[in-house]
Amino acid sequence: MEISAALIATMVVALLAAVTVLRTVRIVPQARARNVERLGRYHRTLSPGLNFVIPYIDRVYPKIDLREQVVSFEPRSVITEDNLVVEIDTVLYFQVTDPRAAAYEIAGFLQAVEQLTVTTLRNVVGSMDLERTLTSRDTINSQLRGVLDDATGKWGLRVNRVEIKAIDPPATIKDAMEKQMRAERAKRAAILAAEGQRQSQILTAEGDKQAAVLRAEGNRTAEILKAEGEARAIDQVFQAVHRNDADPKLLAYQYLQTLPQLAQGEGNTFFVIPSEVTSALHNVSRAFAENLPRSAAVRDADVGDAPVAAAQEDATKAAEAVADAVASAVATEKTR
Repeated sequence: MEISAALIATMVVALLAAVTVLRTVRIVPQARARNVERLGRYHRTLSPGLNFVIPYIDRVYPKIDLREQVVSFEPRSVITEDNLVVEIDTVLYFQVTDPRAAAYEIAGFLQAVEQLTVTTLRNVVGSMDLERTLTSRDTINSQLRGVLDDATGKWGLRVNRVEIKAIDPPATIKDAMEKQMRAERAKRAAILAAEGQRQSQILTAEGDKQAAVLRAEGNRTAEILKAEGEARAIDQVFQAVHRNDADPKLLAYQYLQTLPQLAQGEGNTFFVIPSEVTSALHNVSRAFAENLPRSAAVRDADVGDAPVAAAQEDATKAAEAVADAVASAVATEKTR
């Protein structure tokens, strides 16, 4: 029994010694800190690494994270200057710089930061209308960060960034904004279509103008070349006629050659024999009469110029009769 009591006492002492050693040695991880109170009063802050404290006298509080922390708050209702209620989500980036102040200057610094963020957000957004609130996130973020950083400095905190994650206007405002957006897009589409049609019409008109100018230039050049060609042809014919000294007999013969071509038109219903035809036939008949050889009886009789004049007159009458017959035949052919 005595051995058993001694063994139990030894075991109790060993256990107490082990507990004492464990409470004496404290290991703090990197980027962490622990506050120590001695007899109920703040004594010091344990730094990362191996630390020793007095057991049963010093009280070591839980670790405080010194790294930058990210906290996303629940959506909060905020009233804008134009009396519209919007839901705003915020994200806060902060860091504990003084573990003692974070533990003793504020009770629950995380809750305090959240409430301060909501209050500041309502003050900032309350001075803006909805449109400015939706388009001024950077301004809101900077104002929130400035106010929070000043207020939380004495708490041992540093606010690095404040971000507006979402701004949700009421459902009716969303519908109105969507309708306005669709109207703006339809307006821009109509403007672009009208501008495209206008440019197309301008380009088409410019193309037609240039084409008309080119066609006019081509027609003018063709007419000039045609006129020059006709002028050269007439000049050459005129020079050939004067160079060869054509007599009235040749001209009358050419005139008779041209008469059938004048009657070949499909629209001609009658044919007029001009008065020059008779003169031309007179010249032809006179030429044939003058060039006919005289018979021996006529030469021997030597009756003078009277029979010759009578023969010429007969030839002229015969030519006139031939011309009349030709004209009648042509007129009859055209009237069919």
